[in-house]
Amino acid sequence: MKNKKIYRLIKTECGRAKYENLILNKTLFGKIRLYWFIFFATLKDINIKD
Repeated sequence: MKNKKIYRLIKTECGRAKYENLILNKTLFGKIRLYWFIFFATLKDINIKD
């Protein structure tokens, strides 16, 4: 995958794939869900080494 800045926060492959899927949804609900996912994925992956 591409080396994006967000990948410093989301470190698992399944999380990165989910992020790529959610970024395509441009509706208001889609953006809320994306930010919700980024917040919780960051909390979950905070202890994982790169």
